[in-house]
Amino acid sequence: MSPSRSAYSGPQSEITVRGVILGIVITLVFTAAQVYLGLKVGLTFATSIPAAVISMALLRAFKTATIQENNIVQTIASAAGTLASVIFVLPGLLMIGWWSGVPFFPTFAACAIGGILGVMYTIPLRRALVSQSTLPYPEGVAAAEVLKVGTSSREGANEGKAGLWAVILGSIASAVYAALAAAKALAGEIAAFFKVGTGATGIAGASSLALIGAGHLMGITVGVAMLVGLIIAWGAAVPILTNLIPAVDGASLAEHAGKVWSTKVRFLGAGAIGAAAIWTLSKLIVPVWGGLMSALEASRAAKSGGEGLPREEQDIPVAIVGLVVLISLVPAGWLLAHFAGTGVLASLALPLAVAGVIYIALAGLLAAAVCGYMAGLIGSSNSPVSGIAILTVLGASLLVGVIGHNVIGPDAGQALVAFALFVTTVVLAVAVVGNDNLQDLKTGQLVGATPWKQQVALVIGVLAGSVVIPPVLDLLNRAYGFAGAPHANAIASDPLAAPQATLISTLSKGVIGGDLDWGLLGVGALIGAALVIIDIVIRKASKERLSLPPLGVGLAIYLPSAVTAPVVLGAFAGWIFERLNRGKPWGEAAGRLGVLIASGFIVGESLFNVALAAIIVLSGNGAPLAIPTPLGEEPQMLIALVLAVVGVAGLYGWCRRSAQKI
Repeated sequence: MSPSRSAYSGPQSEITVRGVILGIVITLVFTAAQVYLGLKVGLTFATSIPAAVISMALLRAFKTATIQENNIVQTIASAAGTLASVIFVLPGLLMIGWWSGVPFFPTFAACAIGGILGVMYTIPLRRALVSQSTLPYPEGVAAAEVLKVGTSSREGANEGKAGLWAVILGSIASAVYAALAAAKALAGEIAAFFKVGTGATGIAGASSLALIGAGHLMGITVGVAMLVGLIIAWGAAVPILTNLIPAVDGASLAEHAGKVWSTKVRFLGAGAIGAAAIWTLSKLIVPVWGGLMSALEASRAAKSGGEGLPREEQDIPVAIVGLVVLISLVPAGWLLAHFAGTGVLASLALPLAVAGVIYIALAGLLAAAVCGYMAGLIGSSNSPVSGIAILTVLGASLLVGVIGHNVIGPDAGQALVAFALFVTTVVLAVAVVGNDNLQDLKTGQLVGATPWKQQVALVIGVLAGSVVIPPVLDLLNRAYGFAGAPHANAIASDPLAAPQATLISTLSKGVIGGDLDWGLLGVGALIGAALVIIDIVIRKASKERLSLPPLGVGLAIYLPSAVTAPVVLGAFAGWIFERLNRGKPWGEAAGRLGVLIASGFIVGESLFNVALAAIIVLSGNGAPLAIPTPLGEEPQMLIALVLAVVGVAGLYGWCRRSAQKI
């Protein structure tokens, strides 16, 4: 049985040198993995649980290690799963040709300033949205349970060791699978396209255990939503539009369907995402406002800044929070002024910087509150960060467009778009860290942690992640490049799609340039509105047991099927695995090990590809591991499919056997 919260209420060591060092190391590793995954597929994963397992396994060697210390480690490392989401915007600066490489300081500063603001903005919300709230915080509660089980008993010690092995085995399996794909020993993608009348459609799936792992972590509800999105995109929209739009002479079925999807159908997905995001945000206005008022009331009641309060209720004092916010906005203003201070925007550097700082302060506060609430409601991994980014860039682009409407010159539009993207990057950093902070504080509440120490730990994680994001992003740019970047001089021939950044930069260019395809976006918004109504009906009919998240559907319409299909398969595989274990004495332990295997899938493949990027850059060879093979395309696809099925099934079986021995 898991210990109660009171069992952890006594004095405990929390922030230690070894814990901080371990948390930073895990942060660096997971951030590198997240950057690659986000650029490849537009998705990231929660790192709290694998970080907690690794921490417990390693710190177990010290007799003085405590559950609170392990919690601090996962708090620091959780920054990896959140701050890396800035790559949903940053590559847009390369795609529009503003940057040819990734400069370290502006990227570091945007991440660090936004991340610190994200921590500060959510501190006043802790009592209202965590301590005094009935929000479920699914990921925060799951992380707390892992910490409790892993530190409370001999069985927990055994599970901790098995959990570490699960992460290691999953990582090795996915890294080997990715290496075989890089060596051309198996197909990098399994695809089939066919005619529909005079048009075409098909389905494709990347040979990626990381995507299967991402699907497992997202769960069956999101998996079903993404399956619906696949059906809408490739079962309806692509066949209809390819019949209406003639193919280019000599184009294959795959090329015809792919072009129609990328130039037409994708905007339907963007519109659906936008409509779903607006609906989601509208539902949060009342609860977020109530949470803010409750937090301010609690702050007035604790005028001493936490003195006299129980240890478990002591936040960083509000006065310090306010001071840090104000101090952070000063370098933010300098950074924006410096960004706009050269070229055609030089004369507008001051008004743009002032407007940008005000926008960051206000939009960041709203985004942090909304994302924090959503983390409590559905978990940080499922929080609508994509929708927040879309609304943020639309607002920033409109603001920048109004201020710079008189700027003339061939580079004026590009400069205004670049400034809007840079402002959006900072706001997104605020939002995603706020999304993570309250989830971590819920974990801390359940294990008797001190809130202000967790808040300090998250700042440490933000700074560590901010250091590693620029060099990893630059390395991947030099090795692979990004699709559509005009200054691309990458060595490899297969650029990273960076799907979220493509959408964000396209929207900004469309708003500022006045040529956005509002018709397709409008149709997509109508699809999104219909999905919202369907979701409401399903929730009401099932008494909230079932749902069809509109954002998940819209994301699947927008993302390539090569990305979405493996995620859907992973979600269903995870669901089947959990169903097989349900009701068994060891079922819950098997489920936790399955989560760690899935996390290992993501970490192993992502880190391998970051390492491969380094090899590509150092060798100057775009395919340094490729070996000649006599096999054709179809045998390679069959090998990829068989290895994936055998590997995933084998490791799920290992989870079941290991759980029975705990």
